[in-house]
Amino acid sequence: MPNYKLIYFNMRGRAEIIRYIFAYLDIKYEDHRIEQADWPEIKSTFLFGKIPILEVDGCPLHQSLAIARYLTKNTDLAGKTELEQCHIDAIVDTLDDFMSRFPWAEKKQDVKEKMFSELLTHEAPGLLEGLDTFLGEKEWFVGNSVTWADFYWDICSTTLLVYKPDLLDIHPKLVTLKNKVQALPAIADWIRRRPQTKI
Repeated sequence: MPNYKLIYFNMRGRAEIIRYIFAYLDIKYEDHRIEQADWPEIKSTFLFGKIPILEVDGCPLHQSLAIARYLTKNTDLAGKTELEQCHIDAIVDTLDDFMSRFPWAEKKQDVKEKMFSELLTHEAPGLLEGLDTFLGEKEWFVGNSVTWADFYWDICSTTLLVYKPDLLDIHPKLVTLKNKVQALPAIADWIRRRPQTKI
């Protein structure tokens, strides 16, 4: 088993999908967390000046979703067929497209709040309707067992609910899916143990 070291801020953010996968697959790793105040001083030491970084026996990998695909490859979390893998990638990319539109690093609070409100009020309903339709009457987004697309839904929606608590009120099936992910023993244990952060 390789030696894994995950480097990210002390938050869920873009590293949480990696932590979920490690938890579910019962893979040991070092969860190295950087404080925001220390970031400007060390940013230039990281590839492209971005984190998360996953070091695999000292070899740095970057881009959270690329890392997630690497870790889930040849596991059922990635889907059981090539078609399922494509559907999983599509759901993850759809969610990530939306999450990437938020001005997470905006310093002006009034500008940030206005943009968050617009996205959550005017753009989120279309996304949720599409996800609801895709899920249909299925238990999981893709196939007949949990995949990392379901993990990513739980992670993204948990963050969005911080900013709009009633976001899922008219989407009970999506809430059920979220609850099913959080009830998985390995995920429930991680949620219980992880540091409590806003996002």
